[in-house]
Amino acid sequence: MSTNSSPPEAQQLCSPNVTGSCLKAPYSPGPRLILYTLFGFGALLAVFGNLLVVISILHFKQLHSPTNFLLASLACADLLVGVTVMPFCMVRSVESCWYFGPSFCTFHTCCDVAFCYSSLFHLCFISIDRYMAVTDPLVCPTKCTVSVSGICVSVSWILPLAYSGAVFYTGVYDGGLEELSRAFNCVGGCQPVLNQFWMLIDLLLFCTPTFVMMILYSNIFLVARKQAIKIENIGSQAEASGTYKIRVSKRERKAAKTLGITVIAFLISWLPYIIDSFIDSFGGFITPSYVYEIFCWFGYYNSAVNPLINALLYPWFRRAIKLIISGQILKDSSSTINLFSKNP
Repeated sequence: MSTNSSPPEAQQLCSPNVTGSCLKAPYSPGPRLILYTLFGFGALLAVFGNLLVVISILHFKQLHSPTNFLLASLACADLLVGVTVMPFCMVRSVESCWYFGPSFCTFHTCCDVAFCYSSLFHLCFISIDRYMAVTDPLVCPTKCTVSVSGICVSVSWILPLAYSGAVFYTGVYDGGLEELSRAFNCVGGCQPVLNQFWMLIDLLLFCTPTFVMMILYSNIFLVARKQAIKIENIGSQAEASGTYKIRVSKRERKAAKTLGITVIAFLISWLPYIIDSFIDSFGGFITPSYVYEIFCWFGYYNSAVNPLINALLYPWFRRAIKLIISGQILKDSSSTINLFSKNP
């Protein structure tokens, strides 16, 4: 028997020979490789997919609109999730260990919360923009300006960053739960425990924009339906004339439908995590760690899904991707290419 072999107990610890170390996940090499591949693919898709969205909107002048600037800022939030959150959560989820130190754990948690809420606020402002565009497409350009879009972008970044920093860097999130927090966060762990007060604040911050978006998109659906019936009743003569108002109305309804799908995808991705966190906070944190990780990754994958939604539903984005990948954006005149024509 070799004298260098470690006891089985030590091999299962995140930090061998350290008192209070977390236990390492007992995955065999096969499942571990599958999990790393699955999570790694999601992180790469979030980074490169959203990077393509940002480059497309910023490079091509035809896409320089208030709504698209909001869309690019939303892609930046999803991109940062892929850079600062998903790679480190991948290691934590597979190994059940946090190897990056307590200071980076706090920073990572702040980024996680901030970028999630930043995405939600962006979607809420985009919903307001789409509502105005559908209900009054001719007046909207005078109200939904680039400066207004800039204010919305600033609010969507500043508020989530200030909130997450104030909560996690001051340590108020686990007030009254210090012993439970120490029990959860063994040496080599990174799983914040929110008390009931801050969980209610979290729920309020999530539900308020969500409720606003649901109301707006319900009204958008009703208005779009009325407009479609009106256009149908006008008959083929109006269709033949192709009035400007009809064309604009159709375009705005299609854009609202596309962004509505993005909103639905976000809610489907993050609602299980929010509901589970609420139940956990008031039920004694009974959720198994692997279930918690599944809900986390369900939400993280939303950052990877958004570029796919854009690719499937926006023809201009597909054309922009072809131009970027082929290197044609390096040409001097590439920024003025017409992405809305069939043959850009």
